[in-house]
Formats: sequence, structure tokens, C-alpha cells
Amino acid sequence: MPPVPNANLSQPTLSTPQASTHRAALSVVTTLFFMWGFLTCLNDILVPHLKAIFDLNYAQVMLIQFAFFSAYFIFSIPSAKVIDWIGYQKTMVLGLFVMALGAVLFIPAASVPSFPLFLGALMVLAAGITALQVAANPYVSVLGPARTASSRLNLTQAFNSLGTFLAPWFGKALILSTAALSIAEMRLLSPDALQAYRQHEAATVKLPYLGLAVALLVLGIVIGRFNLPAMPAAQHRVGDKSAGSVWQYRHLVLGAVGIFVYVGAEVAIGSFLVNYFSQSNIGNVSEKVAAGFVSYYWLSAMVGRFAGSAILQKVRTGLVLGIAALAAASLVCISMLTFGHIALWSIILVGLFNSVMFPSIFTLGIAELGPLTGDGSGMLVMAIVGGAIIPVIQGVLADRIGIHHAFILPVLCYLYIVFYAFKGSKPLKTS
Repeated sequence: MPPVPNANLSQPTLSTPQASTHRAALSVVTTLFFMWGFLTCLNDILVPHLKAIFDLNYAQVMLIQFAFFSAYFIFSIPSAKVIDWIGYQKTMVLGLFVMALGAVLFIPAASVPSFPLFLGALMVLAAGITALQVAANPYVSVLGPARTASSRLNLTQAFNSLGTFLAPWFGKALILSTAALSIAEMRLLSPDALQAYRQHEAATVKLPYLGLAVALLVLGIVIGRFNLPAMPAAQHRVGDKSAGSVWQYRHLVLGAVGIFVYVGAEVAIGSFLVNYFSQSNIGNVSEKVAAGFVSYYWLSAMVGRFAGSAILQKVRTGLVLGIAALAAASLVCISMLTFGHIALWSIILVGLFNSVMFPSIFTLGIAELGPLTGDGSGMLVMAIVGGAIIPVIQGVLADRIGIHHAFILPVLCYLYIVFYAFKGSKPLKTS
């Protein structure tokens, strides 16, 4: 993977704005974290909804996450170039407008209805989110002292989790609002009746995503009119050999793997929760009721991020990350080895320990990169493609060994993060 041509952050803090300006800017940028968290989590509702409509197996329906998260890999480099051309603030605005376009595309996808068109709309939506991620994560990381970068990212990620907490309730009320037919009942319908049923069920996404498109356009206008502090000027552009290469930094490369497996594990777990909780030996509830339980998974992540923001002011980032990853791996194992309420609530509590992982891995990964910080942050954002690949692999496992035991894959992901936290994250230039 080549270095990402991102705008480069040469200083640990912004040079001129006062603390009050930093706080105002942080508040505005935090709204972006909320919006992309909300829209990303709606995928967890789309998975069971579209699975039923189009009669898909687990591997096929995980193409939803594959389409969405592959956009991070495809569009990270173009987003970084856009930042170089027009700056961070305008890139955030552009990202919001692209997200609005993606949300609007859900309307023709539902009208047909067509699963490939839904996947295309998701990729456009995710392209906009990618631009926000490439711009907002490093922006927040330098919006204050370097020693509290993890804490600031945890705080903004807490509002990301607020979005993920509210999204399942939104989806439950508006997208899963009708009583869906079972797969067996659908297969008894005539072709015309089946097409009419699919159009009726798919239509439930139209109004929610149209409303979200309007909200994104309004937010883009507001962000565009706000006077955000400028980032430090880049000390080198892409191709400046004097700055070296991001591949020289072992902790960054291993951190990219950490982001890959973390996002993959989190997305894989969230994607399967509605179907998992619907299992007779786990929650034995309808998909609509299960969607409410999914919100508790994200609520625990929000609580963890607020708590983590305070803890990381006092405790070393690597130690917090390692303990959290060990706890998450243990809870997934408990869920795999049990049934009923124990299996249900143990997997929900994984969200509490997921909470600190992304911002912790991110800040550990870009530590001590100097003028290569921007390139390093772009590399880490590209690694979010793990959310495209790992859920598909888990889908294949679920089709072969069952949804219950397929959670072994996230366990392996968390064990890698334990290694990174305690050993792999130590800054070391390899050449």
C-alpha cells in the first residue's frame, strides 16, 4: 500500500488559536462524528432488512458492509488529495454533500428494488464519510496538546457512539416498521406478488434516507460558514524524499493492521446482532425487538468513550488499550460458550471495551511521525477497509458453522490488538 498523500501535520498543536477557539472548533467537528456514526450504524438495520427482502445468505448480505467499508480503501487517497487542494474545512463540507447524494440514491434503489443499487448508494455514502474521516481525525488529534490527543479523540468518538446508539431506534421505528414475511412465505409468492412485496418492504428506507439527505445538506452549509482554525502548513508535499517514508515506522504499520482488525471485529459483531439475538437459543425475539437490543451495544460504547476520555488523561494509552482488548476477547468467548441472556448481554458489553480502541490505536499509530503525521493518518484511515473484509469472512463462517460460533473471528482480532497495545505500538523506526 503506497503512502497516502494527505495534508501533513508538522506540529503537535495548532499554532495560533486560543483554547476557547479550540473548544468551539471541537464542538463543531464533533457533529460530524455523530452523523457518520449514525449512518454507519444504520447498516446494522439494513443487513436483516435487505437479507429478508432479497432472500440472501449471510455471506451475500455482508456485501452491504463490504461495499460500505471498501470505500475507505478506494477513496482515502483521493480524499487526501482533496485536502491538499482545498483544505480540511472545505473537504468536510464536500464530504457531507457527497453523503447527502448517497442518501438520495437510496430512493431509486428502493423503487426498483435492486440490491446492487443499494450497494452502489452505500458506496457513495461511504465515500463522503471517508472524506470526513481523513479530515476530521487528524484535525481533532492536533486541536490541543499532543499528550491528550487520545482523550480528545475518545471524546469526539463518544458522540460518534451517540449516533450509533440512536440509529437502531430510528431504524427500528421507520425501516423495520412492518411485519415481514418469512423466507418460506416469500418463496410461495408468485413472481409478480414477490416483486410487489419487495417494493413495499424496500420503500420503508425512502423517507428516512431522504430526511437524512436534507440534514446532511444543512449541516454542510453550517460547517462551511463556520470559521474553523487553520491547520499547520505542511512541511513537505508528496514525493519529497527528505521526509522519508511511513513504511519506516513499525508502530504505524502494525497500527494500520490494528485498525483493520478492530474495525472489522466491531462491524462484524454489530452486523450480526439482529440475527444473533433473533436466534431461539439466544434472545428468541423478533428482528424489530432485536434492533432495540443492538442500540444497547452502541450505548455501552458511548459510555465507555466518555469514561475513556477521562481515564486516558491519567493512564497510559497502551495499557488502557491492552486491557480493553483482553476484556472484549473474553466477553466474546463467553457469548460463544453460553446461551440465552448470558450470551446476549456478554456480547452487548463488548461495546464498552470497543469504545477506546479506535482512538487509542490511531493516536499510538501516528505518534512521533513528525511531518509524516498526515500520511500516517491517511494510511490508518485506509485500514478501515477491515470493515469490508472481516464481516464477509464471518458471514462465510456463519453459513458453514453457524452464527454462534462464527464469533471466533472477532476474538482473534482482539488478541492481535492485545499484542499491539503491549508491544507493537512502541515507536520504532525500522530503517
